[in-house]
Amino acid sequence: MLEVLIFATLNGLVTGLLLFMLASGLTLIFSMMGVLNFAHASFYMLGAYFAFSISQYLGFWAGLIFAPLIVGSVGALVERYGLRRVHKSGHVAELVFTFGLAFLVEEAIQFIWGRDTKNYQSPDILDFPLFTLFGQEFSAYRGFMIAISLGIFICLYRVLTRSRIGIIIQAAITHPNTVANLGHNVPLIFMGVFGVGTALAGLAGVIAGPVLTTFPGMAAVLGSIVFVIVVIGGLGSLAGAFIASLLIGLLQSYAIASDVGMPELLNLIGVSFESSHPLNDLWTLTLPQVAPILPFLLLVLVLIFRPTGLLGKREE
Repeated sequence: MLEVLIFATLNGLVTGLLLFMLASGLTLIFSMMGVLNFAHASFYMLGAYFAFSISQYLGFWAGLIFAPLIVGSVGALVERYGLRRVHKSGHVAELVFTFGLAFLVEEAIQFIWGRDTKNYQSPDILDFPLFTLFGQEFSAYRGFMIAISLGIFICLYRVLTRSRIGIIIQAAITHPNTVANLGHNVPLIFMGVFGVGTALAGLAGVIAGPVLTTFPGMAAVLGSIVFVIVVIGGLGSLAGAFIASLLIGLLQSYAIASDVGMPELLNLIGVSFESSHPLNDLWTLTLPQVAPILPFLLLVLVLIFRPTGLLGKREE
């Protein structure tokens, strides 16, 4: 039991921190620009595919460096020549634009790279067990994923809260005219923020590609969960997204690792069904089977009891 708990916790941390790496870019874009980017997971997928192509010629580490930069540049161009033009029409136009962009990116990836799964591998230098516990190995690459994710959280938090750049960025949202009068290029700031946010999504794709496999549907796998994380954490809250990511990662990991059935859970709350009851099929389910819907159940509970999210601020 202790063995299962420890490795479920470690796997939950890996999953949660990977989700945060993806959600951090979306949170950054929303908190700075007020744009909920439906195509964010598509930039995550682009990062994995660019890294795969680069790694074929220059190796994994070159892909880790250059793929996020390429994705960030693509994101900056999307903001400059697309999103900025529809921004004046309001949030609905932005949502429609990014929603259409997500389909465009997916079709472009299938056209360029094909529909098959790519053999994107982690580097050989990290192909060893970081430690062995209870006879099970925890890979060095997963430890590398944890280190990168924690580094991103620390850097982003310090930049946004402790640096002059962060002050300028946040001021550009609430007082754009004042920031412009001080000599700062506000449209350039917004383009840079969008580029950095999409680059973070691309970095998440580079890191996740070898573990979660690189295929055309990988954006759809995590896309909806990322929005769940942002809402649960509180729209625009980086710390909230970090906590929500860990909660969801651990919740799903514990559920998958357990062998508890629905009868045990329902008995805890005193619920039972006759054999002829329409809901009797619930008794055949196990907790690992319902693990995929647990983040959405958590979302419903958070919206009921705290609509602003865990660390969200209520608008005055």
